[in-house]
Amino acid sequence: MKTRRLIIAAMVLALSAFGGAAGAQDTGNVTVVHGIPDLTVDVYVNGDLTLEDFSPGDVAGPLALPAGTYDLAITAADAAIEEAVLEGTAELTSGADVSIVAHLQEDGTPTIGIFVNDVTTIDTGNGRLTVRHTAAAPTVDILLADGTEVFTGVSNPAEGVANLPAATYGVVITPTGAGVDGAVFGPADLELPEGTNRIVYATGDLAGGSFALVIQDIGDLHSAPAAVDTGSGDLATASPTILAVVIGSAFLLVTASAVAVRRR
Repeated sequence: MKTRRLIIAAMVLALSAFGGAAGAQDTGNVTVVHGIPDLTVDVYVNGDLTLEDFSPGDVAGPLALPAGTYDLAITAADAAIEEAVLEGTAELTSGADVSIVAHLQEDGTPTIGIFVNDVTTIDTGNGRLTVRHTAAAPTVDILLADGTEVFTGVSNPAEGVANLPAATYGVVITPTGAGVDGAVFGPADLELPEGTNRIVYATGDLAGGSFALVIQDIGDLHSAPAAVDTGSGDLATASPTILAVVIGSAFLLVTASAVAVRRR
């Protein structure tokens, strides 16, 4: 129970933190990443089932959330909301593009981390590589297969960000200072698309054999900042939001047409 209270406290803190980054916009983009091995859950927001059978490695979003208060509940997969194992409430404001990640700390303790995503413009011909250490593993270096250093000394829950020419790279992960010969992962081919912030999460437990990479993409950054995240999940609450926008737009169009007819 203590671990559960710590997890929900971290989630509320994370949501409050991204809400505090208020801007001129009315919403903030939120993506959820599941990086805890062997744990499938359902996530409820304001009493509605938002993520169903959310499994390790799943990426859901983005969802544009308006400012307001959100009640959160997490249950075991297919359990009723009354059987929630984690609950919390957060007051949200708008302005940021954020990823909320359920992951393991270096010592294997589950936690919730928050990362603000870089959605600034990328020069033509380049992509942006973001690597986030969210695994039960020691401090690591991220190298190319030829030994070229990309990021060094990345510890949980830090990240490294670099703009690189769009290409496919052979990537190796090693304990800090071990070099290519000490690789604990790779070499593995990683494509870096042009105009995309490709975010790579190191997840799972290295010693326990569940270490894996999870990828989130934010595209269309080569001309103007814009976030188009892709993932293996979706957010059920996005549909009512989109429907409300469509209905509202239709209402405005009908009203404007009626006024124009009266004026004629």
